[in-house]
Amino acid sequence: MSSALIEISDLSVTYSPKAGAPVRALGGVSLQISTGEVVGILGESGSGKSTLASAILRLLPAAADAQGSILFHGNDLVRMEERELRGVRGRHISMIPQDPAVSLNPVMRVGAQISEVLRAHLPLRRREKKDRVCELLHEVGFDDPERVAASYPHQLSGGQRQRIVIAQAIACRPEFIIADEPTSKLDTTLQAQVLELIAAIVRNHNTALLWITHDPAMLAGFAHRIAVMHEGRIVEEGTPNDIFRRPTDAYTELLVRLSRELVVGLPSEKYSSHVN
Repeated sequence: MSSALIEISDLSVTYSPKAGAPVRALGGVSLQISTGEVVGILGESGSGKSTLASAILRLLPAAADAQGSILFHGNDLVRMEERELRGVRGRHISMIPQDPAVSLNPVMRVGAQISEVLRAHLPLRRREKKDRVCELLHEVGFDDPERVAASYPHQLSGGQRQRIVIAQAIACRPEFIIADEPTSKLDTTLQAQVLELIAAIVRNHNTALLWITHDPAMLAGFAHRIAVMHEGRIVEEGTPNDIFRRPTDAYTELLVRLSRELVVGLPSEKYSSHVN
C-alpha cells in the first residue's frame, strides 16, 4: 500500500473541440504527494500545470477527457460520482486561485463568501460560522476581521483579496491545497508575504500543498520536491537542490539558466519562509 495522500498515475487529458483536431494537454503524468509535503510544479505557460490542477479537482471543461487515475485516500477522483466529489472539493481538497478578482463575487461581502464554504461542508450554527470567519481572517493576517468580513472585494487591495481566497481555501482545514500561481499578480513584497503566510499554514496544520508556478525562485527554500513540466509531461523531478544545481533534463537546465540570477544562492531575504 502506498503512503501517499495523493497518487496520480499515468494521467492524460485530451481536449476535443467541436472544430479542429484533438489536443493532448497532459500525457502520462505520474506524481505522489504525502501529508505535510510541499511539491512544486514548475514550467512555462502552456506546459500543462493548470490543466493538472483542474484535473485533480475534476474542474476540466466538457470538451476534456481524462484518463488514468488520481487516488485520494485510495479513492479514484477521476471515476468518483459528482455527488461524492462535491463533498471532497473545499472540504478535503481546496484551491487557491490565481486571480481573486475573478473568483470573488463583487456584490457579496467577503465574510459571507467565506461563510458559504463553511455552510456547504460543516454543521455550524450561525454564530459559530461568524466566529469561524473572524478566526480565519485573523489567521490570514487581518487585525480587524469584523470590518474586513463586512467589506466588498472592491474595497480591499489586491493583496488583501488574495488573503480572502486563502481564507476560503483553508476554511474547512483541508488535507490538500492546490495553489495555482497565487502570487503572480502581486508585487515582490506582497509575494513574499503571501508565501510566508501559506508556509505557516502548511506547517501549523500539516497540510499537503501543490504549488504551481513558472518562477523557480518561488520554490527555493520552500518546496520539498519539484516536478518540472514541459509539453504536458513531467520531464524531471527532484529536490530543489537537485533541480537548481544539478538538472539532468535539457529543458530544466534551460529554465534554471534563464532564472539563474534568482535561484543561484537561494535568495533567503526575498522568499524566507521554509516548511522543511
